[in-house]
Amino acid sequence: MLIIIIIIIFIFIPPSLSPISNTTHSLSFSLSSSTTQASLPDSYGTTTCKHLASSSSSHSNKQHFSMEIDNKCGCWSLLKRGVSGACKSSSASKHSPNTIPRTSLVYDAATETRYLNASNRELCAPNEARVSSDNPDPPPQENKPPSPLLKFTFQQLKAATGNFRPDSILGEGGFGYVFKGWIEEDGTAPAKPGSGVTVAVKNLKPDGLQGHREWVAEVTFLGQLHHPNLVKLIGYCIEDDQRLLVYEFMTRGSLENHLFRRTVPLPWSNRVKIALGAAKGLAFLHNGPEPVIYRDFKTSNILLDTEYNAKLSDFGLAKAGPQGDKTHVSTRVVGTYGYAAPEYVMTGHLTAKSDVYSFGVVLLEILTGRRSMDKKRPSGEQNLVSWARPYLADKRKLYQLVDPRLELNYSLKGVQKISQLAYSCLSRDPKCRPNMDEVVKAMMPLQDLSDLAILSYHSRISQQGRRKKKSDGTPHLTYTQSKSIRASPLNSSKQHR
Repeated sequence: MLIIIIIIIFIFIPPSLSPISNTTHSLSFSLSSSTTQASLPDSYGTTTCKHLASSSSSHSNKQHFSMEIDNKCGCWSLLKRGVSGACKSSSASKHSPNTIPRTSLVYDAATETRYLNASNRELCAPNEARVSSDNPDPPPQENKPPSPLLKFTFQQLKAATGNFRPDSILGEGGFGYVFKGWIEEDGTAPAKPGSGVTVAVKNLKPDGLQGHREWVAEVTFLGQLHHPNLVKLIGYCIEDDQRLLVYEFMTRGSLENHLFRRTVPLPWSNRVKIALGAAKGLAFLHNGPEPVIYRDFKTSNILLDTEYNAKLSDFGLAKAGPQGDKTHVSTRVVGTYGYAAPEYVMTGHLTAKSDVYSFGVVLLEILTGRRSMDKKRPSGEQNLVSWARPYLADKRKLYQLVDPRLELNYSLKGVQKISQLAYSCLSRDPKCRPNMDEVVKAMMPLQDLSDLAILSYHSRISQQGRRKKKSDGTPHLTYTQSKSIRASPLNSSKQHR
């Protein structure tokens, strides 16, 4: 009788309710949980990775740093191996109101306005399912092996920064605070302020918005990539829960500070030099044997040395680009509103042309002295790209875009060329945007231009004086006079500022 009852149970009870089936499912879930990472989406669309149990043992041919990270946190070993699905967030309904529609890469003006003006929404919708894993893939390999990164102890960096005192803070971002410090020239020992080598120490907040994932990405990329227009990573510290990075100190701070927070306007020649240097940095990243997409190109990430040489910093969101026959990388949508390419925001398809779009936005900021997003301006002028596009397309109006603080101290041909480049980089069709090599080639001659608008103005005044046979000389150019002719260097026009 007992045998008959058991047979009936196996025949009529669905497998999903079977005790054996439940045991199998439970075991499967346990195994998968041990090889994936928990993630918490933050307000910037990035993901903070949680520590896992200890990872599998490192191979003997791994570098010392990789072995150390493997032992400290399983997240590194998963990222290195490129496990699909690592650091995924919970999936959501495809019809969620927060889900970004997967539409065509070519968009119209209305779509552009819809997405670029939505600065109050995260770039990565909280409930959006990840299209693929977003791991900091290995960067391009250099022909010359990079110098090894220095390993600092937490106490060394604490002493180098004066116990992380508030008056040594250089800045703050999603990662945490950046402090000014000093170390000895030939090692990791702290030095007295004003002696040794000046460095910038970035300290990860325990609850930082970027978190461990971005810390790993910075070490991965900047530890191997070396170029005059990339900031140099000197070393790192990984000690218990402490995550710190040590960079070369950039004397003049960020481009953002010089454009928007200084009383004295940044001279035109320096603006061109900075834009060219930043373009060279992006071109280097895009053209390696294994391309890298920067993904967070903006004025605050462009740092300047004493001679105004531009260097790209903050590689926490960098991503290995498509290779072979692949046209794009499908990834989570992160970055900064006002700079991110609309087709990337809408589809999650990342290409080098996404960086080109961001470069176009920065060119506009350099040209106009306006922020990419400025809620303090009238509604039609809050988004820089939307406001400036009609002027870029009209040669008679493009001079109205020039930063008024420059007065007429800019190159006529330089403004024309910068405007053309910005217009091309901001094309709604990514395929129509130039690559960064083409941008660098177009910008090289702009350094030597000397056709200042103010000289043209004085020449006109002088000619008018001779015709009228006046002997009072060239009148002094006031700010009001220069502003009245900025619509065109040769004609006066109403301003739109």
